[in-house]
Order: sequence, then structure tokens, then C-alpha cells
Amino acid sequence: MNEDSAPEPRTAPGDPQTPGTTDHSVSTATPPKCPTRTRLYRDGELVAEGFPAEEISERLASAPDAVIWLDLHAPDESDLGIVVQEFGLHPLAVEDALQAEQRPKLDRYRTHLFANTYAVAFDASTAELTTSEISAFITPNALITVRKSEFDVDALQARWDGNPELASAGVGFLVHGLLDAVVDGHYDATEDVDDCLDALEDRVFEPRDSSDLDIRRRAFELRRAVLQLRRIVAPMREVVERILRNAGEHHLANDFMHPYYEDVHDHVLRAADSTENARDRIASILESEQNIQGQQLNEVTKKLAAWAAIIAVPTAVTGYYGQNVPYPGFEHHSGWIVSTAVIVVLSVGLWFLLRRRGWL
Repeated sequence: MNEDSAPEPRTAPGDPQTPGTTDHSVSTATPPKCPTRTRLYRDGELVAEGFPAEEISERLASAPDAVIWLDLHAPDESDLGIVVQEFGLHPLAVEDALQAEQRPKLDRYRTHLFANTYAVAFDASTAELTTSEISAFITPNALITVRKSEFDVDALQARWDGNPELASAGVGFLVHGLLDAVVDGHYDATEDVDDCLDALEDRVFEPRDSSDLDIRRRAFELRRAVLQLRRIVAPMREVVERILRNAGEHHLANDFMHPYYEDVHDHVLRAADSTENARDRIASILESEQNIQGQQLNEVTKKLAAWAAIIAVPTAVTGYYGQNVPYPGFEHHSGWIVSTAVIVVLSVGLWFLLRRRGWL
């Protein structure tokens, strides 16, 4: 298949805020058996997409200055075999791309870079953080993404299509779009967490009953999400900083793309700061909740002590009159009247005194 018969380029459907449709495969070869997507850029323009992955060698041979994007969804070792030899991928990088739960990082090999990142989505109602691991091989003329779980590729393509003026930067343009999409997801998740913490802080000092929101449980759920988010966001600072520091080696953050990578770096720093602040806010919420519960317990204890003092009055009076010795009013009706009056007067007087001092 030659370029003259390649399908016309089309704009990717969807937008960065709208989930895409179910992924599909454009490859007819075995390997790869996994869903794949492909694009080819030349001179800053999208000239082909959706072609079979086994045609990559032919297309690069006919256009050495072209830039290829290949996306593989949950491939195995044989699926990656179609590009390992073509791009000289290092075995250690291939191993990292196939194994799940690698830390976010950027490794440099002789012929390419290897990056591992996580896209995230935060559900405010359940405080659950969903992650999607994405590995990427970055060569001078190709970006090969390996998705180990679901990720909205349509949104990524829409992001590239929304900035066609950057396509002349080649692979740096593709890598920037990927990192920008991932980091924006991190920043959105931290913003959602902050909104949840704002709402939780407002509830801390509101009157509530036993059927209301469990502040401590909600805080621990948010803390779990924040710790998970921090493990993802914090290493991304080093990933972007390495790209910026070593711009002369791999030409990703060249003079043209450098401001755009700086913008991604700024978002990374803001997301990382937000996660750190969120940890402190959660600790403050838990401490405030504990203090409030301690104050409530003190109030209950004060009320119980006040009522115990009031109850002690009739107990003392009746105990005194229960002595088996003669006393004023002994065996007379007037004695009962006097004792009852003493109980009422002392109890009411004590109630007013405790009420005035705020114990009741």
C-alpha cells in the first residue's frame, strides 16, 4: 500500500473533556493482535492515519523526514515485536512497557527515550482515583504509546488536532500533547480533591446528627486518594524537568516547543503542590474533628455531672431524715413537709446555679 492510496486525514472525534468511543484496531497483521492506532505527519501536516502497523517500515523508508505515531492497547511481547527491530527498542524498556505498575519515569537509551506515566480520573462521590498506565517509546521520528488499561485516545488526538501549528515540531509536538493531556488530568484531579476538602471543612463545624456525613470516614477516603495521587504526580516533575534539561540531546523541548513544555512543567508543579496541601488539610480536618468530639464529650460530661449534683440533693436530704433518731418533726406530718420543701428549694436553686454557669 503506497501513500497515494492512503485514506484522507480526518480530525479525531471528541474533545479533551468528552470520553471517546470503544477503541478499535486498524491492523490486519498478526502481530499485532491488540487494538492499534496510527498516524503519519510530514512537514507539519497530518498526511495519513489508520494505516496498518505493519506498513510503518515502508512508509518511513519512502519518507525519512516523516513522523509516526503508533498506539498499542495492552500488547504482549509478540505484538511489540513488529516495532522492536524497526526502532531498535531496548529490551529493558520493552520489559517495562509490558509489566504493569511501573513508577512514572523517563529513561534514556542509546536510540530512544522511554517514559512511563499515569492518566487519572477522580470520582468525587466515592473518592476513588482511577488510573491508566501509559508507556511511551520516543525516537527521533516516532512516538509509540503502549496503553496498559483504558485511556481516551480520541481526546489525545483531538488535543493534537486542536494545535496544528505545533505539528512542525515533529515528535516533540506529539510528546507534548501526550504529557499535556496526562498532566492536565492530574491537575483536574487535584482541583476536584480541593473542592471535596472545601465541602468537608464546611461540614466540620455544622450541627449534625448520627445519620449525617461521617467526617472521619470521608477524610480517610480522601487521604487514600491523595496519597495515591501523590505517588503519581510527584515523579512527573522529574520527567518533565529531564526533558527540559536535556533538550539539546533529544530535541523534544527545542526553542520552538520549550515554552509549551514549560507550561506543562508549571502545571506539574501546581498539581504537586496541591497534593501536598491536600495532605495538610486532611490532617487539619481530622484534628479539628477530634477536638470537636472532645468538646462535645466534655459538654455531655458536664451535663451528667450537673444532673448528678441535683439528684444528690434529695438523696442527701432523705438520707438525713432516714436516721433512726429523733429530729425536729420526727413522726410528725410537718417533718415530711419540711424535708420535701428542703429538697425542692435546694434542687431548684442548684439547677438555676448550674444553668447560669452553662453546665445545663
